[in-house]
Amino acid sequence: MKLREQLIRDAKAVAREHIATHGVDGLTLTGVARRLGVSPPALYRYFDGRQGLIRAVYDDLTADLADTIEAAVQRQDRDDVAAQMHAATRAVLTWTLANAAGFSLLMGAHYPAIAEAEAGMPTVILQSLGDLFGEFFVRFAQSGQLRYPADDEIPPALIPQLKIYRESVKPGLPLGVAYMMIYCWRQIYGILCMATHRHLAFAFDDPEPLYEAMIVDLLAHLGVKPSANLR
Repeated sequence: MKLREQLIRDAKAVAREHIATHGVDGLTLTGVARRLGVSPPALYRYFDGRQGLIRAVYDDLTADLADTIEAAVQRQDRDDVAAQMHAATRAVLTWTLANAAGFSLLMGAHYPAIAEAEAGMPTVILQSLGDLFGEFFVRFAQSGQLRYPADDEIPPALIPQLKIYRESVKPGLPLGVAYMMIYCWRQIYGILCMATHRHLAFAFDDPEPLYEAMIVDLLAHLGVKPSANLR
C-alpha cells in the first residue's frame, strides 16, 4: 500500500514539475514513468491515461488553493466576516504568485484544453471557491450588510447565465447575490491574470498594492466596512 501511495505521489510531483516548466504540452504517462524508472503500465493502473494524471494534479492544486485560503480565514476572528473575506481574497493572490503554472492550469491559459477533455472539469474550481466565498456572501446577506440588486435590476440577458452560475456555486442564493459574486470575481480575476502574465509589469511590478486597493473597493461596493482587525 505504501509503495502504491508513494508511486502516485511521485507521479503527480513529476507531472506538476513538467506543467510548471512546460505547461501540459508534451506531458505523457510514458514520460512520467520513464522519469520514475517504472513501466508505463505501472502508472496506467492508477491513472486513467494522460487525462487522469492531469486531473489528479488539477484536484491537488485545487485542494492546495482551498487549504491556503482556509488557513488565512482561520487566522481571523471567527465572528469578523469582513476580515475573513479580506484575508481569503488576499490569499488567492498569495497562492497565485507562488504557483503561476498552477494558476494557468486551474483557470488560465492551460485550462481550456483540459476542460474540454472531461465533462466535470469546468465546475471543479468554481464549486471549490464558490463554496468558500459563497458562505461569506450568505452571512453578509443574513446580517443585512450586503447591498445587492433586485432581480428586475439585473440585465435581462444576464439572468439565464446567472441562474446556471448560481446552481454551480451556491444553490438557493438570491440572484442579486450571485450577481455580486461574479461582479467581484471579474475584478479579482483580472488582476490575477495581470500578475501571472506580467501584463503592465513595467509599471505594476508589484501587484499587491493594486490588489489590496481593489479588495477595499469591492467591500465598499458590497456595503461592507473593512475590518480593523485583519491578521
